[in-house]
Amino acid sequence: MTRKKTFSTHLRHFVYGRHGTNSTLSKIVIYALLISIGFLYIYPMLYMLSNSLKSTSDIINPMVNWVPSSLYFGNYERAFRVMNFWPTLFGSLPVTLLPALIQTLVTSVIGYGFAKYDFKFKKIWFVLVLLTFIIPVQVYMIPRYVMFFEFNLLESPWAIILPALFGQGINAAIFVLIFYQFFKMIPKSINEAAEIDGAGPYYIFFRIGVPLAVPAFITSFLFGLVWYWNETYIASLFLGSAYPNLQLRLANFVSEYAQMYASEQLMQLNEGVRLAATLIIILPMLIVYFTIQRWFVEGVEKTGVTGE
Repeated sequence: MTRKKTFSTHLRHFVYGRHGTNSTLSKIVIYALLISIGFLYIYPMLYMLSNSLKSTSDIINPMVNWVPSSLYFGNYERAFRVMNFWPTLFGSLPVTLLPALIQTLVTSVIGYGFAKYDFKFKKIWFVLVLLTFIIPVQVYMIPRYVMFFEFNLLESPWAIILPALFGQGINAAIFVLIFYQFFKMIPKSINEAAEIDGAGPYYIFFRIGVPLAVPAFITSFLFGLVWYWNETYIASLFLGSAYPNLQLRLANFVSEYAQMYASEQLMQLNEGVRLAATLIIILPMLIVYFTIQRWFVEGVEKTGVTGE
């Protein structure tokens, strides 16, 4: 009888935990789920890294799977040469880094206005801002293309910068929502105390609101940079071949590689070169993320962007 009670007690603790929380079963399920999700993200990266370091003989050799017989960096050299990496990278900054920075600053002002001020038709305007995210971008791309054509802005960085300047960049409504939620959490008493001391609205925003919202700025900037960096549809539509960035280079990588190395038929079968080019494009974003990772995680926790 005692053994049955002991077994049932251990079983109950295993399933429900000693105090109704942190049971062993829940930990097993959570860790199994995290490991599975982590594997789905890490496996493609490991596959690309492994095959990008293989020579052509290793790739066509069925006996060589994950570990190459020797590290071969020729794939990266060819990928750098085909994409014309450094000039293209610096040429991509005006249509990736600059609009991401401008969009972060502009949406912070918009979000602060919605959070701290009451004005006529405020809810309607806020809904209209959110609709710009809900409505697919393809719906208004043709009118925008016609407008940019009439203003002679096509195949120019201004076609990417101007929408960001007016708060209509890529997923700008999400950033407005992030800043709105963050500034909404700042107590009104802080603004009221500053107003009593004679501070104006601009002083309150730049000296009180901005320092408190640094995590939101970092989160919005990083998201914006990644989205502008990975954008190919808008870039190909507005910039075309006259202003190629790294993503467009990658999209046309196979044809450019075949033209540059037309005499080497065997090397054209080497998928390691394409994987090396993909990793090269991912690398700058990884460097940026790991540089500001701590502030980014803090910003996600405070703004609640994952719950929106």
